[in-house]
Order: sequence, then structure tokens, then C-alpha cells
Amino acid sequence: MIESFCRILKERFVGALLMCCPAMMMQAQDVHFTNGGKVLDVTGTEATVWTRLCADAKPNPVVHQREKKVFRHPVGFDEKMPIEQMDGGVRGAAGEVRFLLEGAGRKDSCDWMATGADKDFTAYRHFSGLRPGTSYAVILEGRSAPKGRVTRMRLTFKTVPDDRKPVLITTSTCQYFWSFDDSSRGFRTYTSMQAMRPDLFVQTGDYVYYDKPGPMATDAAKARHKWHAMDAWPSIRAFYETTPAYLLKDDHDLLADDVHPSSKPFGSLTVPVGLSIWRENVPLRGKPYRTFTWGRDLQIWFLEGREFRSPNNQPDGPEKTIWGAEQKDWLQKTLHESSARWKIVFSPTPIVGPDRSSKKDNHANAVYQHEGEWARHFLAAQGAIIVNGDRHWQYVSRDSATGLWEFGSGPVSDFHAQGWPPDERRPEHRFLRVAGGYLSIRMQYEGEKPVLIFTHHDVDGRMTHTERIDTPPTPIKP
Repeated sequence: MIESFCRILKERFVGALLMCCPAMMMQAQDVHFTNGGKVLDVTGTEATVWTRLCADAKPNPVVHQREKKVFRHPVGFDEKMPIEQMDGGVRGAAGEVRFLLEGAGRKDSCDWMATGADKDFTAYRHFSGLRPGTSYAVILEGRSAPKGRVTRMRLTFKTVPDDRKPVLITTSTCQYFWSFDDSSRGFRTYTSMQAMRPDLFVQTGDYVYYDKPGPMATDAAKARHKWHAMDAWPSIRAFYETTPAYLLKDDHDLLADDVHPSSKPFGSLTVPVGLSIWRENVPLRGKPYRTFTWGRDLQIWFLEGREFRSPNNQPDGPEKTIWGAEQKDWLQKTLHESSARWKIVFSPTPIVGPDRSSKKDNHANAVYQHEGEWARHFLAAQGAIIVNGDRHWQYVSRDSATGLWEFGSGPVSDFHAQGWPPDERRPEHRFLRVAGGYLSIRMQYEGEKPVLIFTHHDVDGRMTHTERIDTPPTPIKP
């Protein structure tokens, strides 16, 4: 009873104080969409919309200088400072969010849903029953309380068509907050991609880096901060306002370098906690591996490389796996059943490579040679083309044994490019550039014939290399 009386007294005191001070009341009621919103995993009939309600209208300013070398680590960063004071920080706000869908004569609104600290003040909504090839808008509304001032944000997207339509995809990988190359907007790559007006975007992993300083994400609060700071960059927020996305995860998004399910904690951050934070930010409708078709001529697969893998130091053999038995069965089944002319498989890590001999984490490395050889032969036999993340350089490779194509988009900025000698061209390489940027993939129709054009771009959108593929690839027999 005493606790109840104290709570009532406190509420009445705070309420009276706010009534006496309108400025304070306005401040208490203001909420923001500082981390923007994302339209995720769009198909012909479904889409998921995500956002986070924020207490701050702008992220904390970047005040630390950076080292003048690869990755641009912050100088003199105090890892023990309060998170709310860290560069790029954005506090979440308890309140309510709702999603309003408009398009094709349809107007839907969900009930207001609460945002709280247990889910890092995030909210999402799955929409179904959409029309293929149709433009929609989603209005995000947020408020601190039922009578609070409403903040709004607008996202637009188009569902996947079910007929013969061209498509433009952009894809990138490997972005560390402190590797930004635009001090006011964040990353020039996102501004350049948005100027192309892609139909969809694929981020192939390492969206954040838990195990790099500024801060090291040794607990859940610091790991969440990494997402807040990244999504508050204006270039990223603006990009997602008009571009639906498909996000894959890799090791740095989950825990630390080369992580697998039985990895030791990074500080107090564990693999299960890292996975739950990923799902707060990327709320998938089902399995982390998935596929969808773009009309009749293109099918796309997204692979999961961390949740089901064997430990990297396990001896190689038939049982050692990156993908896991269930995902491999699914991949074989869906590729065999596909009637699409073009089959593109997005992988967070390389399958062809080449990669450095010192690495021990992907199918291009000797430690996964058994599954790697099987994967290359199987995917080539299906006429698939690989697009991968993880590597910090741009490249195009073609496996000499199978003819399997692989396109590495390269990192999001030049400050993040490293790890391969710029002049070391291997026989597999058709293109090599140790620098940042992105990859665009265009399927265009020439008469009745769909062709694919893969183009690497620098961070400002300039083309650095193009490969045109007119017919689906066939394997090269040993």
C-alpha cells in the first residue's frame, strides 16, 4: 500500500510540474524516427516494415578524430563512457507506434503498439495480401502517450512483379561506423545507390562491427548502440525511405570475427544474445535462408552462414558444414524446382574466392574444402551465379573447375578496403579492385530475351567494371 501511495504521489507531482511548464511537457511528448524505417523482404504479396522510436531528434555528433589508416578507428575513445554520450548515439523512447499502408486503393492501419526497452524500442508490422508489381506507401506514426504529439515518417516501395519486368538491384557489404567517408551524411555509397533508384537492395552482412572499437560491443547495450549509430546516418536513412531491402548477417553482426554457434562470449555478449539483437533489427517472417522470384525469369536465394555452421577448427570432412543439413536440403530442392532462366545466390561469404590462405572461415578456404567443392559443382550445375559479401575488395572470379561465377561487391567505403594485394591477379580473376563501392545487377529485356549486366561502382557511383551475361552459364568440365 505504501508503494502504491508513493507511486500515485510521484505521478501527480510530475503531472503538475508538466502542466506548470509547457516547454517541459512538449519535450516529454516529443518522439522521433531518428533511426528511420526499413521495408524488408518484399515479395509480390508481402512486406515487413520496421522502425525504432527515438527520444533524440538527432544522433550525438561525431567528436573523436580518427586514425589515418584502414578502418579509421577513433582516437582516444573512452570505452567506459556512458553509452548515451557516445558518438552517433540515439536514445530510444518508450511510447507507441503504428503503421498505415496506402496503395492500390487500399488504406490499412494497425492498432497502436507499445515500444519498450525490452525490444530496444523497435516495432515492426508484417503486411500481406498486397498486389504484385504495385507501388505502396507506409506512414509511420509515433507518440509518447495516447495524447502525445504524433511524429510521422513516410516510406515507399513497390512489390515484386509476377510478369516479365526488368529489375535493378544494388548490393554492398562491410560497413564500420568509423569508416564513414562523408562527415555529415555517413557513406557516399548509399547516396550514389539511391541516385540509381534501385528496385531493391541486398546487404550481404557485416552491417555493424561489434568487435571494433568505438565502442567494442562487449555487452548487449553497446551492441545495440552500434545499430543506432549506423541507422542514424542521413545517407542510410534516406536510402531506406525509397528502397526495399533484404539483409543478411555475418560474423561481425552476431558476435565477433569468424563466429560459430559454440563460440565463446565476447565480453558478456553471447551468440544467443547477438542473435536476438539481430532479430530486433531484422524481423524475418521465417527461416534466415529464403528465396523469391522476380517475375518469370529471375529467382534469388539468400543464404545463412552463421547459425548452422560447424566450428571452424573442426577437422574437414563430409560432416563439416557452413550451411547445415536442413539449409542444404532446402537449397537443393528449391534450385532443382526453379524454372527461372536466371538464378542468383547471395552468400554472406565467398564460395569461389580466391581468398587468403590464412583465412579459415568460408568455402574458398581449405578448412571447408569438402563442402566448398560440393557447393561449387552443385551450384554451377544449376546454372547459378554467386554474389557474396565479407571480402574487403571488389572482384569478379570464375572457377576454373566448374565455370561458377562469383561477384564480390567490395566494402562500403575506401577506408574499409584492405586484405588483398592490389596487383595480385589470380587466374580466376576477371576483375580486381581493392577499393570501396558497390555492385549493381540489372536484368533487362532485349526483345523477349532477358540478359544480366553486373557492374561494379566506386563510392561515387562511377562504373569500374562491367560483365554482361547473355545466356545462363554452364559448368566447365574438369
